[in-house]
Amino acid sequence: MLKNRLASTLLTLVLASGVQAADLDLENMSDADRAAFGEQVRAYLLENPQVIMEAVQVLEDRQAAQQARGDIALIEQHSEAIFNDGYSWVGGNPEGDVTIVEFFDYRCGYCRRAHPEVTQLLEMDGNIRYVAKEFPILGENSLVSSRFALAVRDVAGDAAYKAASDALIALNADMDEPVLRRLAGTLELDADAVIAAMDSDAVTAQLAQTRELAQTLQITGTPSFVMGDQLIRGYVPLDAMLQIVDEARSEG
Repeated sequence: MLKNRLASTLLTLVLASGVQAADLDLENMSDADRAAFGEQVRAYLLENPQVIMEAVQVLEDRQAAQQARGDIALIEQHSEAIFNDGYSWVGGNPEGDVTIVEFFDYRCGYCRRAHPEVTQLLEMDGNIRYVAKEFPILGENSLVSSRFALAVRDVAGDAAYKAASDALIALNADMDEPVLRRLAGTLELDADAVIAAMDSDAVTAQLAQTRELAQTLQITGTPSFVMGDQLIRGYVPLDAMLQIVDEARSEG
């Protein structure tokens, strides 16, 4: 990747070395001129190696800005599916002035790291609306966990879903039927009803719609967040989340 970035910044480096743009007809250079040109660029880079990383940084900044603009357009275009899909669990303050949407996987280590920080954020700031997007991408245990959580909600409601979700994010076990039954019992739920609902059309449809939305938003990993007009692919520490919420609130 670094090699590609360096190639894409060659023109910047050449111009910095004093070669005029009008002289850069590389296709029509003679072999001798091309060799001399290469030596000139090489000599400049050896004398000024810091220019390479400076140019790479400029390129990365431009790419990040372009990505941010693209993300804003994606969020605007798919805002209803992101913020008000009609099936994702909503926590925090449902009437909050800032919405945080999280795509997560129960077996994701960074999701487990983010979970208490997201919880703390919602407790610290009572005006945040939180939308949970079940996005199991790390194998069968992830998929079974999400199916269990969504089935719990269908069978027993939002409060039971929250309790099941909190339990699943900390659970380290193969999600076989005995484990599911024990978890249902711990949560004082009807295990037969929950297990029967796990393969329902409604649960399958929710997972499929969330996966399709993630693909549309170019989300390939967890956790990923939509906060205001920002799409953040990866873990965000609490202090950064607080700053982003403040920015979203001031812009709103």
